[in-house]
Amino acid sequence: MEAIDRKLVRLLQQDARQSNAQLAEKLNISASACWRRVRALEEAGVIERYGAMVDPAAMGLGFEAIVHVHLTRHDTQALARFIAAVQLREEVTECFATTGQADYHLRVLCRDIDAYNTFLEDFLFVQPAVNSAQTNVVLRRIKSNAPLGG
Repeated sequence: MEAIDRKLVRLLQQDARQSNAQLAEKLNISASACWRRVRALEEAGVIERYGAMVDPAAMGLGFEAIVHVHLTRHDTQALARFIAAVQLREEVTECFATTGQADYHLRVLCRDIDAYNTFLEDFLFVQPAVNSAQTNVVLRRIKSNAPLGG
């Protein structure tokens, strides 16, 4: 990627609602050249999608946690069932397979601690592949949805 493409991506990450003309002006290029660059980045898969960034608390989701999940078994079927189940849960906003002590890290948003407890008891702990989970409650966000460097 060229430097101008990286700057274009950063501008879109900051505010994807900017007009093509505004982006072109900030990049000091023509509107048609800017549009071609955006289309090329979309077609190359650099820009996967556009979306709205929301405040979880404003949506009534006052409880946020990072959950470190340890699996009991790593057979393909159990793993596939766990992943499929996690993908269907609204409370799980992000899921990462990682190295280290935990096999997976989940970002979970719930209404409150009671809703989170229900999530644990009725969903996570009944998954056959799950051995244990450790919860880290998010006290405050320092940096979130940050643009990629570049």
